[in-house]
Amino acid sequence: MNHRRKMSHRFCVALSAIFFFQSLLATNAANYPLGSDSQQQIGVPIGKVEKYRFTTSRIFPGTVRDYWVYVPAQYDPAHPACVMIFQDGQGYENTNGDWRVPIVFDNLIAKREMPVTIGIFVNPGVVPAANTNALPRFNRSLEYDGLGDHYARFLLEEILPEVGKKYNLATDGNSRAIAGLSSGAICAFNAAWERPEAFSRVLSAIGTYVGLRGANEFPTLIRKTEPKPLRVFLQDGTNDLNIYGGSWWLANQEMFSALEFSGYEVNHVWGEEGHSGHQGGAVLPDALRWLWKDYPAPIQAGVHSRQPVMDMISTGDGWQPVASSLSSVDSVAVNDQGELYFSDSHRIYKVDSSGQTGLFVTNDPGAQGEMFGPDGCLYACQSRSRRIVKYSPEGKEIVVAKDIDSSHLCVLHDGRIYVTDPRHRQIWLVLPNGVKCVVDQGSIEPGNILTTPDQTFLIVDDSRDRFIYSYGIQPDDSLTNKQAYYHLHVNDDSDGSGAAGMSLDTEGRLYVATSMGIQICDQAGRVIGIISSPQAGLPGSVTLGGANHDELFATYGGNEFVRKIKAHGVYSWQAPIKPAAPKL
Repeated sequence: MNHRRKMSHRFCVALSAIFFFQSLLATNAANYPLGSDSQQQIGVPIGKVEKYRFTTSRIFPGTVRDYWVYVPAQYDPAHPACVMIFQDGQGYENTNGDWRVPIVFDNLIAKREMPVTIGIFVNPGVVPAANTNALPRFNRSLEYDGLGDHYARFLLEEILPEVGKKYNLATDGNSRAIAGLSSGAICAFNAAWERPEAFSRVLSAIGTYVGLRGANEFPTLIRKTEPKPLRVFLQDGTNDLNIYGGSWWLANQEMFSALEFSGYEVNHVWGEEGHSGHQGGAVLPDALRWLWKDYPAPIQAGVHSRQPVMDMISTGDGWQPVASSLSSVDSVAVNDQGELYFSDSHRIYKVDSSGQTGLFVTNDPGAQGEMFGPDGCLYACQSRSRRIVKYSPEGKEIVVAKDIDSSHLCVLHDGRIYVTDPRHRQIWLVLPNGVKCVVDQGSIEPGNILTTPDQTFLIVDDSRDRFIYSYGIQPDDSLTNKQAYYHLHVNDDSDGSGAAGMSLDTEGRLYVATSMGIQICDQAGRVIGIISSPQAGLPGSVTLGGANHDELFATYGGNEFVRKIKAHGVYSWQAPIKPAAPKL
């Protein structure tokens, strides 16, 4: 039994370190000779490299992996050291290969061309084989090639705290860099993309931004998403891979074009090399000088960006807190004065025009899905009592309809109310006289609901789906021509958008709170911009409000936030307006 465990252990270590990556980190090609900064220099203090093993991951359960920590001779425990993390770690800590990172760090730190930096070299995880006649599970593609925050969380919640037990590490993104080759490069970029507050400097060599696990989405997401404070160095060659997942060379060109278009600080070196580390290792010293230039000056985001989202936001007006420690907010409502109302823990709160939060209704029996009506009353669903109610400006409750399961509602300018019933997968119509009827039954679980500014179409989300649905409203109030109309981006580990709130502006643009951020769709149903979430966590709501209706309110992670935008809200309970036609 011990013999089998030893064989399995050796097999895992060998394959995790050598499988695939050995071919990339062979002896340096003659076309890309290493310069003096990659050679040991007389008189330069030499840092130390220590090897460790990590076997207790909660995020990638069952995996084992080696990692190495480089500590420069100039490290002083009294001062936090900068950090740079390398994926496929063994190839970088080797002082006889293409990269020779410890030697390069020694030389550049000694010349003060980069700050005192601790290097962390992490191998991909492997789940050991069950016996000598079985294969391990290789986690490299799972950890490296996909989108989402799992790997970033692995570094932030597991590896960095482990290294931090021995060394004083900087914790701000401006003092951290992350690097990788091939799939390790997309892994590095993705970690920074997901957590720019934790990693602001990215070194990407022959990056795998192709269709293996969704990384081909990145150029599109970069063009649409509010710019992040990242500095990115790209390297690739014209003879890189061209296989079933795509062309590495073309994908890296797309990444550079998207980053430049979106106002990122991006640099690149192109060559003729294939899928190897030869050129990347040769340019490493210059790449590091550029990545760390002007440190500790912070990296700027979105300078000269050409993104449509920049026409709607100002980078100087970020998210500001409004309320915290909320538990169950799933919608917010805005009145004609732009004052904000939301329910939480059987109370309804009001945020007035001065930003002060106070109680509007106490001991409320579970109001949700609120929206104001043309009469100035706040309408709400009471799912537990199966009622639709409204509250007068003084907070008096009035029953509008009974015996109706509901989640969210939409009040039109003439008092008609459309109500979603996800439990029974249907939409109700409640007339001003209290008469009610089902106007749609189908396969979706309807949630948030609005009308277009001209009130001729109904907009309904289903958080399990990637689409927002559009219905035509007929003169007799019936719904027709249902379409999966608004196409949202979704997380790599989800089939649905997680849509948790919607709002509209006077141009007919739809704002949808999702786990990827607040996605903005034009009237044609296309996402034209994504505003970054105010914090990590599941979305709860989004709406446009404020005295001029140009403030975007959003609930994420149990906290309410606000930021100024360059647009003005429009509401279903107002008189219809006709926006300009979309540009197609």
